[in-house]
Amino acid sequence: MESSPYKTKQRLIALMCLSTFVFFILFCRLFCLQVIEGKSLQAKATDQWTRDLPIIPARGQILDTNGKILASNKTAYTVYIRAKSVKNPEHVSHTLSQLLGLDYENVYKKATNKGVSEVTLKRQVDEKVADKIRQANLQGVYIASEPYRVYTYGNFLSQVIGYVSSDNVGQTGIEAYYNKYLKGINGQILTQSDLIGIELADKETIYQPGIDGLDLVLTIDETIQSVVEQVLQMIMHTHTPKSAKSIVMDVASGEILAMGIAPGIDLNNLPRDDLQTLLDNGRNTLVTDIYEPGSTFKIVTAAANIEEFSKGNLKAFSNQHVFNNANYRVVDSGKKISCWTSHKNGKHINQTLADALSNSCNPIFTDIALSLGKNTFYSYLNKFGFGKTTGVDIAGEQAGILVPQTAVTNGDLARIGFGQTIAVTPLQLLNAVNCAINGGLLMQPYLVKEIMQGNQLAQKFLPTAKNRAISKQTSQTLCQMLEDVVTNGSGKQAYIEGYRVGGKTGTAQKFVNGQIAQGKYVSSFVGFFPANQPKYSCIVIVDEPTGQHYGSTVAAPWAKIIFQQIINYKNIKPVQ
Repeated sequence: MESSPYKTKQRLIALMCLSTFVFFILFCRLFCLQVIEGKSLQAKATDQWTRDLPIIPARGQILDTNGKILASNKTAYTVYIRAKSVKNPEHVSHTLSQLLGLDYENVYKKATNKGVSEVTLKRQVDEKVADKIRQANLQGVYIASEPYRVYTYGNFLSQVIGYVSSDNVGQTGIEAYYNKYLKGINGQILTQSDLIGIELADKETIYQPGIDGLDLVLTIDETIQSVVEQVLQMIMHTHTPKSAKSIVMDVASGEILAMGIAPGIDLNNLPRDDLQTLLDNGRNTLVTDIYEPGSTFKIVTAAANIEEFSKGNLKAFSNQHVFNNANYRVVDSGKKISCWTSHKNGKHINQTLADALSNSCNPIFTDIALSLGKNTFYSYLNKFGFGKTTGVDIAGEQAGILVPQTAVTNGDLARIGFGQTIAVTPLQLLNAVNCAINGGLLMQPYLVKEIMQGNQLAQKFLPTAKNRAISKQTSQTLCQMLEDVVTNGSGKQAYIEGYRVGGKTGTAQKFVNGQIAQGKYVSSFVGFFPANQPKYSCIVIVDEPTGQHYGSTVAAPWAKIIFQQIINYKNIKPVQ
């Protein structure tokens, strides 16, 4: 029986649909292979038919603010061995063990281990040895150039710059924080091989160069840093403390001009076999460690009081107010807070706020903190950046310790007023003092001002104001008071004839396991100049000095030397 034309047409349509569907599936699969998975499949094919050696790019340089190189690179060589391409493992192993000073058996084991593609035999081989290996023409042995880090001055700015691992990866400091910019992008040498990894006789070698890392220009001034480093060494020799540290900053911008800690480490000769020494001396304790600041913190309490009085807060004290002349205050049901310094002829004297700063009278700052109350006082602690990190661009910064406002007692509040029951980093404190004297702006401190790609500017960092803490008028008033501290008060050993210097001394007892450690102190001084228009600020901290321990005698004189050297370096003229 013949099929009808209608049924034939149906079969043709069905066949066409089926064909179209099959071609559509094939097209989708082809599209998937060529477009969607093309790059990954191409990479797999390349990986199967080639063997590669890395080309390590040069790590970016680190320079000071004037372009002086602080960290750069030298070239060494890495020797690789590819067992599948080794023809004579005995000869290869003997030659390499002799030239590289390696154990023959270990080299032979690697030369005959065909289960791996290639292994690193030795890194940081010098050029003469690398040339001898090339001349030996050993099959299956490859040499790749590899830069390694060199620090211009060794034990200089060591905790700030930081160091890299044996693989040239930043581990601490600037090296770690900016590693993604400094490290560059690896290149590679591709060699054609068969499926089991043996190089082809007519192989083609493909060279893909690496991209060098970007350079960093710091805010650090190498000359000022050198002054700080020398002063710290003199402090260590004179007072034999546990450590000595200092920061110099630009008051208005937040730029860190110098940052030093003694003892330090030689970045070109790291004690990698002594991890405790590496940790202790390589850590930037100016941002990672905290301490009770003591009387230097009174600058913040004074600023809060002056600002609140200017706003009409009746709980704040005027600058002319004469405080109770009792040499102690009693808080928290009988706990006594005494004054250790402001005595005259054996008696405690009446004092204004300016006098209290000059004499460093604890009870008066207790009065201020308790009178302002925790809500108002804590609002200023927040504005000045306490209890949180400054945001400085270096690895490991801590936020300090501030008793939660909901948990603070009157006794806590009273002690915070003169720098106890609060823990800060040295950078955090200096940054807050800068805020108090620069017109009232809390700036974000920073260490890198530019990122360069060759001679081209890739990124520039500008001063950043986080918030306003006090008014310009309050700041000016405070600067005048702090200048008097240096001219006539406890900070007079920082006085420089012909120059207007302000500052505040601090002497804090140390606590160990929650108890006062007898005979252990942290002596400090925070200063700035010129007092009428602050430009440079400095903090000097001496941890556990022997003999004298007051900040006025242990720290302030060294800050004076730093300021004098900056004056000479910048050719700053005296006040007429």
